[in-house]
Amino acid sequence: MSETGIVAETAERIFADLGDPQDVNRVKDGSWKDPLWRALADAGLTLAWVPEQHGGAGADIADGFAILSVAGRYAVGVPLAETLLAGWLVSRARLAAPDGAMTVAPARPGDRITLNADGTLSGRARAIPFAKEVRHIAVLAGRSVALVDATACRISDGASLAGEPLNTVTFDGVRPLQVAATPEGFDQTALMLMGCAVRSVETAGALEAVLDLTVRYANDRVAFERPIAKFQAVQHNLARLAGEVAAALTASGSAADAIANADGFDNGVFLEATAAKIRSAEAAQEGAAIAHQVHGAIGFTSEHVLHRYTLRMLAWRDDFGNESHWAVALGNRIAARGADEFWPLIAAR
Repeated sequence: MSETGIVAETAERIFADLGDPQDVNRVKDGSWKDPLWRALADAGLTLAWVPEQHGGAGADIADGFAILSVAGRYAVGVPLAETLLAGWLVSRARLAAPDGAMTVAPARPGDRITLNADGTLSGRARAIPFAKEVRHIAVLAGRSVALVDATACRISDGASLAGEPLNTVTFDGVRPLQVAATPEGFDQTALMLMGCAVRSVETAGALEAVLDLTVRYANDRVAFERPIAKFQAVQHNLARLAGEVAAALTASGSAADAIANADGFDNGVFLEATAAKIRSAEAAQEGAAIAHQVHGAIGFTSEHVLHRYTLRMLAWRDDFGNESHWAVALGNRIAARGADEFWPLIAAR
């Protein structure tokens, strides 16, 4: 088994033991979170993208994406993706990663945070996932990366569609714990593209689980003395859902592979990451609608686990730029290159 396969298998085992959606859905007080997080941290999965010399596991980019795919299949409600991404960001500036959960700012393409001459930060970042629950925030401020104590920031109340913290963070004279310059060529677009790939991989994983749930339900649910999966209309919906899952898996996998094998965030990575975000977001919307239609009323209840997937998929559409933003950005970039450059770019992927 490859190293990436071993990492994915480790993540799968931990989630199955401590983060099974059926078990989590029955626990209303969140007591499942600490044991799950400790197991993930002890296995080195939370800081997989941080080099060993900076306090992490030193795993490959592909390994981290494998973890995120499994996390999506389990509808994980802890800041694993955010901590992975924050660790990746601080490692770009060769900063040491702290223990505990982290998140990253900004998480919207239009937000800007500034490193002032006196070494403090100023600015506001909207819709930061899990900002209320993490210990540290990795901040991209222009050409610098800063590690900030979350308690030093003003953090508003807020929640995502899935009911998880989604907060506006205000940096008003906040002094970072650490700060360092980014590598040459690294900018906010690179962070957004990495975030796009992260959310796309998670979404594809969640869609895989949704398809499995929906097919099993259609085979088990009996109406008019036969499983509803035998009805042509339901079969048509299941086929459509399978198509959306396949599209999301293909696009997200291609983006993850492109980032893992690229030296930087060039035009090829831009195309792959934005296309993945656009297509996985469309698949999330369409896939959620189909799954709930097949499940009927039971799929809308809090007792059923379907909502753990569909609400998260829909919430992830907006993180790091929604599909509308990236469709415009991708179109503008392709148009700026000119007609003669379009086919070579596509054919090179």
